[in-house]
Amino acid sequence: MASPYNIASARAQPNIAIVKYWGNRDHRLRLPANSSLSMNLADLHTTTTVRWSADLLDDRLTINGKSPTVAALQRVQTHLDSLRRRLGTKRRAQVDSRNNFPMGAGIASSASAFAALTMAAVAALRQDMSQRELTTLARLGSGSAARSIPGGFVEWRAADSHEESYAETIAPADHWQLDDVIAIVSDQHKRVGSTSGHASASSSLFQPARVETAMQRLREAKQAIAQRDFERLARVAEADSNLMHAVMMTSSPPLFYWQPLTLAVMAAVRNWREAEGLRVCYTLDAGPNVHCICAADDALAVAARMADLSPEIAILRSPVGGGAVVLPN
Repeated sequence: MASPYNIASARAQPNIAIVKYWGNRDHRLRLPANSSLSMNLADLHTTTTVRWSADLLDDRLTINGKSPTVAALQRVQTHLDSLRRRLGTKRRAQVDSRNNFPMGAGIASSASAFAALTMAAVAALRQDMSQRELTTLARLGSGSAARSIPGGFVEWRAADSHEESYAETIAPADHWQLDDVIAIVSDQHKRVGSTSGHASASSSLFQPARVETAMQRLREAKQAIAQRDFERLARVAEADSNLMHAVMMTSSPPLFYWQPLTLAVMAAVRNWREAEGLRVCYTLDAGPNVHCICAADDALAVAARMADLSPEIAILRSPVGGGAVVLPN
């Protein structure tokens, strides 16, 4: 007699983009306006268990042991519908998702969440799938989730078709010993999520220029990573982050994620690099928290200086991490 359900768990890491994804050429398929580049964060993760069951009438979801918002449940159900079509099943799913870091605060929780959900859902039905296709499926739930499937330093390719917009590793996690020292200036869930921001990006006069010049920054960032050239990486990462937030601030309606402490950390990071010689640079995703990418040898010094800036700053630290994995039963 066939089992009424299949179950699997997977773990994925968030990623921090060095060349950003902001805006889509196709919102339904989450095809990005430009290619992007990121690194995974080893010590932060989402663990998701998916149980496909013939006995369930509706999809069910818990996040960190609690019932989700209506919007979060609907987003997961929409992604499960995409997975059902690809996997050839009509079963409903029980999904349990847990994070060891703040959600919705600009630390790419949706990236790790939908990467882990995709991996677990496919594994639960014992289906084989290439990593490339897994990245395209994860992208349907959250664009940056494509980058959390492969490991290390990852490029997500922009394209006009679903199959060609995929992510792949350009350098493994151990290629360059970098740490991300994250200044948590707020762990509150942001009022305007990235999905809404992507939809309004084209209303900014700066978005066409940002997209047109993104490939130049991508090439420079890839060369900096290949050569382990920190100064070059710092210039690209900070410029690209500033450009994305300029688009946010000039969109309609405008998005202002920066807070006073955000600006204080950004200014301090530049001073630590330029005046003290620490190998550190800043970059921000869609939120107020500052990712301070630094050489691993300088991470303790960066964290100590960050702690001295303000008692209101919490600090997370992570080296570069690997890709999403299915966990043993």
